[in-house]
Amino acid sequence: MVVKKTVTRLDYCQYLLVSQINYTLTNFAEHCASFSHDAINRYLRRERITPRLVWDNVRSQVVPTPKGYLIFDDTVLNKGYSHKIELVRRQWSGNEKAIIKGIGIITCVYVNPDTDEFWLIDFRFYDPDSDGKSKLDHVHEMLSKRRVS
Repeated sequence: MVVKKTVTRLDYCQYLLVSQINYTLTNFAEHCASFSHDAINRYLRRERITPRLVWDNVRSQVVPTPKGYLIFDDTVLNKGYSHKIELVRRQWSGNEKAIIKGIGIITCVYVNPDTDEFWLIDFRFYDPDSDGKSKLDHVHEMLSKRRVS
């Protein structure tokens, strides 16, 4: 009998770091025998990972360099079968080459080309219906808050 344990922030963040393509709750549960799908779902419902929390946790690990640079990227997490999930809206997906139902996320990644390492240092949900911000507004906000040195 496998005893399931409680999901922690460290567990979830490590999953996000190693998962290159599929960031779904189902994928996490399928690839980690220690956690049930329901346990992960309960964790995600109560946990609030903010951009500030991401920065506070990664700041000490970033290795700055004069050659370092930032990459801003927007992505859409496909939620085609969802009907009542917050932040889901119809938007263009470059991966799908179509308009899909999904959650828009803008990320800021710091890249150190000397060590060939990168760190997610900030993110924003793209939800213009609630905050009135464009993707460029979010990029400007992230640029004004983050300084890697």
